[in-house]
Amino acid sequence: MLKNPKVCILRSAGTNCDQETAAAFSLAGGAPELLHINSLVSANRQLDDFHILALPGGFSYGDDVASGKIFANELRFKLAEALRKFIADGKLIIGICNGFQILVKSGFLPGSPARSKEELNQETSLILNDSAKFEARWVYLKPGGRCVWTKGLKKIIYLPVAHGEGKFVVQDKNVLNRLKKNNQIVFEYCDAQGQPGGYPVNPNGSLENIAGITDPTGRILGLMPHPERHLLPAHHPRKDQIKFKQEGDGLQIFKNGVKYVKENF
Repeated sequence: MLKNPKVCILRSAGTNCDQETAAAFSLAGGAPELLHINSLVSANRQLDDFHILALPGGFSYGDDVASGKIFANELRFKLAEALRKFIADGKLIIGICNGFQILVKSGFLPGSPARSKEELNQETSLILNDSAKFEARWVYLKPGGRCVWTKGLKKIIYLPVAHGEGKFVVQDKNVLNRLKKNNQIVFEYCDAQGQPGGYPVNPNGSLENIAGITDPTGRILGLMPHPERHLLPAHHPRKDQIKFKQEGDGLQIFKNGVKYVKENF
């Protein structure tokens, strides 16, 4: 069994959640390394050296054009082959907030990577919140679907969001039907009782309260909320009022990724 899976925390100008994401994987038993995307583009480093790829939150390239779009194009046009091999080898990817935006806009979510970079079509997106403002608040989430990263989570978890473009939309009904059929919807916004609701229960107006999806393999996860910001009981906004267990709701997600790699590599 692999002792400490190697995690690539891929960053660029504007990434600002890389340190927290690295801390999450360290607590989960991984061996994270912060790596600038230019190191992979220049072939100074190889993605093959890692078992997990993490795309953290932030405002990559200042969110110019649209949130995550420039970083997404770098993945699609400069690193697509390396990413296809990484996925074909059975390895894991997680994209959080800006990382989720990058994965959908590069075409790696929600479908399987196609044979050529021209076929990596964007079928979903994350657009301006219905409130037309930056939403920074804690939300309840209902896990579901079929995903390596979400096994063993509580029926309802509590994580913070912090985004201006988090409204999940699809190209057409066929895409949504495929997500449902393949159990690719893995997080939905809900209230404390697990029921759907309008704003602020759904902080951005996402279609059918979708907060996170996976690919058909269940090994690529993208979500808007920040699990790396609720690793410890002390991170909870009502920590002085509620009795907690030994860890925050987000840590299990990272533990799942590390455990999967340990058991399969």
